[in-house]
Amino acid sequence: MRGLVAAVALAAGVLPANGAVTDVAANGFTVEYSIIVAAPPTRVYAALIQPSRWWSSDHTFSGSAANLTLDARAGGCFCEKLADGGSVRHLIVVNVVPGRLLRLEGMLGPFQAVAGNGVMTFTLTADGSGTKLDMVYQIAGNADMKIGGKGYDFWSGGADKMLGEQMGRLKRTLETGTPDPKP
Repeated sequence: MRGLVAAVALAAGVLPANGAVTDVAANGFTVEYSIIVAAPPTRVYAALIQPSRWWSSDHTFSGSAANLTLDARAGGCFCEKLADGGSVRHLIVVNVVPGRLLRLEGMLGPFQAVAGNGVMTFTLTADGSGTKLDMVYQIAGNADMKIGGKGYDFWSGGADKMLGEQMGRLKRTLETGTPDPKP
């Protein structure tokens, strides 16, 4: 049934191709996506480092993707501004090769409350006149982690869905000029 739902979502432009939880264990999980974008690597990279243009506001603490920034240099922050001078550090940049690689470290969303770490790697490869964009997000942490009484086996599915949505939004932004799917 999940395959049928994914096929319908893919046809509707909601999810990009080739994404899945590829590993889940008591102490973490891995989510991987691979998409082809009809744009050269330099253009894909330029969009990738501007999450305010394509990230979903539904997956922010402030309720607005316009509050997201990504300082694409080692030590730079994928951060979010909050009301009253508050802020959130989502991920820290650890490796940048413009047009080819972006690696970030940290825990997204509910995982920030977990003793552990995550690594998100974007790899861009020229593919004809487009770009193959691979994203891998690996989380490792406390094997006894529970958020809302649920462990990594449960939360990996939510991370998969959320990251798949973001990859689809990035692709649509580059190919259509808007991150939102057509009605």
